[in-house]
Amino acid sequence: MNIRLIDSRLRYYLKKYPVITLTGPRQSGKTTLCKMLLPAKDYVSLEDPDERKFAENDPTGFLKRFPKGAILDEVQRVPEIISYIQGIVDNSSRSGMFILTGSAQFEMIEKVTQSLAGRTAILRLLPFSYSEAYSDANPSVDQLLYKGFFPRIHDKRLNPTEANSFYVETYIERDVRSFLNVKDLRTFTTFLRLCAARSGQILNMQSLGNDCGVNHSTIKSWISVLEASYILYLLKPYYKNLGKRLIKSPKMYVLDSGLLCYLVGIHSSDILKTHPLRGSIFETFIVTEFLKSQFNAGKADNLYYFRDNTGNEIDLIAEEEGKIHAVEIKSAETFSEDHLKGLKFFKKLIDKSIYKSSLIYAGKSMGTFQEIEIRNFRDVVKSF
Repeated sequence: MNIRLIDSRLRYYLKKYPVITLTGPRQSGKTTLCKMLLPAKDYVSLEDPDERKFAENDPTGFLKRFPKGAILDEVQRVPEIISYIQGIVDNSSRSGMFILTGSAQFEMIEKVTQSLAGRTAILRLLPFSYSEAYSDANPSVDQLLYKGFFPRIHDKRLNPTEANSFYVETYIERDVRSFLNVKDLRTFTTFLRLCAARSGQILNMQSLGNDCGVNHSTIKSWISVLEASYILYLLKPYYKNLGKRLIKSPKMYVLDSGLLCYLVGIHSSDILKTHPLRGSIFETFIVTEFLKSQFNAGKADNLYYFRDNTGNEIDLIAEEEGKIHAVEIKSAETFSEDHLKGLKFFKKLIDKSIYKSSLIYAGKSMGTFQEIEIRNFRDVVKSF
């Protein structure tokens, strides 16, 4: 069983808060993690129709079964029960009573923040990071991009194309379409695939709407729900005190490279080797690795990108404790000094004393070159 990097943060919060809320996409390993860390804790899935009906009709009676608390899985299925949990934890001094998990953030987080403010810690679990998936293996970059990082694909050695096709049909189409009340499956599927083909690009809702044949407000609503469901990630632009004419729209990413490969029609790692979207897929992988590192440490999303109106760009910027880490991402295996142009340009704009810069690419780590750290993609988390 793979050890998750979020373990230590979850254990810490269990000692500090009466309720832990664990969100993330479906099949990211939330249930497995909770059962592994708390094997003696009562567990109930609210996907179970009988349990869900009991919780809906008699929430007080339902919760009385668990005087020491419980793991309540897929709690977004009965969000009203969160208010009753508030009353229980307010009358108890125990930490770590309830662990609430859910994969539909759009239905869950608002209720949690309303009813459990100050009583719950919130953690976000994404699929495996590189180090979690490959602690004792060194796959090629094309193999890992194609396979992606959903735990079940690794644990059960599933065919990535088949597994991701089922994921889209059973989770994305069921959960997201039902929430949005999408009636035209073909249009929504087209939208999903267009989003995937634009992973790593600046979000242009007007263009997406034109290509899908739906209006701007519909695209905005669909993207909002896919983001809340951890299918898409919007990387914010960085424009703090730089005095430049900057791009201020977010960049859009699919949150798993394997799912991205499936959605753009890549059905083997061999196809990926020469695919025109290979660079975007590699960038998606690196950006999501940084995001996983943040979430696994219980930190907020503090990631950005930079681009001005003349084309100067930094793929990724992490800002933490007053320091800035700028990252250029290249899928090439051969180092070129040309890769560093954006990093050098950005360095001129900010206070050098708080600045660190890195190139992450598919070639060999080189230490530093002209004060810029040159990293192999396998060391992506170490470079953060």
